[in-house]
Amino acid sequence: MDKTKGVLEAEISKVLTHWEKNYLGRGSVSVKSDIVRDMVVVVLRGVLTPAEYAVCQEKEGLLSVKKMRNSLVESGVQEIKEALSTITGFEVVSFHTDLSTKTGERVMVFRLSEDLQSKL
Repeated sequence: MDKTKGVLEAEISKVLTHWEKNYLGRGSVSVKSDIVRDMVVVVLRGVLTPAEYAVCQEKEGLLSVKKMRNSLVESGVQEIKEALSTITGFEVVSFHTDLSTKTGERVMVFRLSEDLQSKL
């Protein structure tokens, strides 16, 4: 592999930012990607709108926002998996995500078919 770890991580962050804006209609405040063994860990900050923060003050609203946001991401994740496979050269074998309604951060973990970090 010709590219450095930092270059790959930057490309992944750029793809996620682009996907968010095109698919979800707005992007997060910041995106940071890290390649760790056979995983790509992505932290997106500032994903919630002010209205969603307000709704999250009540437990019912919090659960509703988490469920809706997770459904939106899951419905479009195939596009991200394909982009990550193109960038890394490895298949994405699983995807995990969660959203913090307190901090407005989303964490995404993509497991790859091989240990990418050891090849860099």
